[in-house]
Amino acid sequence: MYTEYHSWHSPAIGHEMRLKLYGHYGRPLLVFPCAGGSVNEFEDFGMLDVVKDQVEAGKVKIFCIDSLDNESFLKKDGNMGDNVFRHEAYNSYVINEVVPFIRNNCKSDVKIALTGNSMGAYHSVNFLLRHPDIFDACIALGGVYTLKRIVGDYWDNNVYYNSPLDYLPGLTDNCFLDHIRRTKIIVCTGQGPWEYPEDTKKIKEIFEQKNIPAWVDLWGFDVDHDWPWWKIMMRYFLPHIL
Repeated sequence: MYTEYHSWHSPAIGHEMRLKLYGHYGRPLLVFPCAGGSVNEFEDFGMLDVVKDQVEAGKVKIFCIDSLDNESFLKKDGNMGDNVFRHEAYNSYVINEVVPFIRNNCKSDVKIALTGNSMGAYHSVNFLLRHPDIFDACIALGGVYTLKRIVGDYWDNNVYYNSPLDYLPGLTDNCFLDHIRRTKIIVCTGQGPWEYPEDTKKIKEIFEQKNIPAWVDLWGFDVDHDWPWWKIMMRYFLPHIL
């Protein structure tokens, strides 16, 4: 499979960030890793094998990036406000560095699809909802969608505006909502060990209240929060956004 590795010093982040792409052609799909995960995770855990046929057929082009969660939401030392604010640097990195890279690589201003598992699922949903002018589809697997589960009692505007279960109910701008309504949103979770189906059920309710079309799918109580199930889910859902 055709592969490229890229690395650059990110002005937004302040240190080196990495990107790997797979495939010559196809719909661009940006992959967020799990909590604190790396650019290599998608390949190392076998997810690339699941989409290999689609990549080699020129239907999808995969772009994987590093996480910054260990410097932001998951960082437990230092000032939590500073830690949470660090995510805005990641937001800037994705929007102002990764997106232009993808568009230049694809030689097109085509909109970009998103995917991720666990914390990556959260990022997929959050980035799409915040930037529906840039991203037009997501496959979110086994995610949580409120930061209250992650940052505990700490709360400020940066938490609120990155916590979909909290900011989405208050979103009333119909023009902005119409952008979201034109996207393809797939949210799936199991209901087995280590999953949080409550968040998925809640975001389904909010999507329905806001008339946002979304495919929200709850799998069985035997479906746990782990790669074997995420690979099955990815194989099932990917064709629906290509």
